[in-house]
Amino acid sequence: MWAVFAVCAAFVQNLRFMLQKHLAATGLSPAGATFARFVWSVPMVLAIVWVMLFTKGETMPVLNGRFFGFAMIGGVAQILATVAVVKLFSFRNFAVASTFKKTETLQAAILGIVVLGDLMSPLGWLALMIGLVGVIMLSSQPLSGQTNIFNRASGLGILAGFLFGVSGVAYRAASMAFGHDDFVVRALITLGFVVCFQTLIMSMYLRFREPDEILKVLKAWRVTFFVGLFGMLGSMCWFMAFTLQNVAYVKMVGQIELIFAAVGSYFFFKERMKMRELIGIIFVTMSIFALIFTL
Repeated sequence: MWAVFAVCAAFVQNLRFMLQKHLAATGLSPAGATFARFVWSVPMVLAIVWVMLFTKGETMPVLNGRFFGFAMIGGVAQILATVAVVKLFSFRNFAVASTFKKTETLQAAILGIVVLGDLMSPLGWLALMIGLVGVIMLSSQPLSGQTNIFNRASGLGILAGFLFGVSGVAYRAASMAFGHDDFVVRALITLGFVVCFQTLIMSMYLRFREPDEILKVLKAWRVTFFVGLFGMLGSMCWFMAFTLQNVAYVKMVGQIELIFAAVGSYFFFKERMKMRELIGIIFVTMSIFALIFTL
């Protein structure tokens, strides 16, 4: 079940990033495009949580300090990661930019061991290494006849991957911090708090640093609403998968998003990839199949 949630999350998340790329191209700042992902999600998520508790005849579970701490850490990390990805779109094409942030899988595996004690098998680590080779190939750019791996685009991608890794591990820790037998309840309550917290943080930032962006997001509601809708649906699937399984495994299955991104890059943005970039994506895709054989 967690693998199905991961595939669904990857598909919906890819649609959301495509819309955010479009928003960035129409004049919204990276922070504004990120805010669009959260603001419309709040009423939808809260309504779903209320209906879920009402239909189950349950009251709101008692939440503790560990829950709030990890949920807020994850929320801030996800905001910063989303801003980094939106900025990354201005450096490389859509499919390649989506691959850069997949360094989150390796970083999430390490963070999961340190923070939660989630372990992986040797074959699981091998699958991760195959994916890392692909990411390195994607991050290299010719410079004066040489290959420069350490450039601004790769730095943004690795940073986004680290922050997404932090958010995934933090969300898993938060959803496991309060007792409840139903994983859906734990996942959606965590999501509800996180989305409200993220919207508050982004609103305060934009109000003082980029006040015009809030109005731009609201004026572009025909697009930003669907950014929020797809963001909410994707987050629901991610949170349920994180609640059930090791974050690194969830993220590795979620790398199927690369295939979705390649299709979107080709058909919607008319972008073409270089052979080196195509081989890099193939390596990352191979790592997904390698993981399947370890489970």
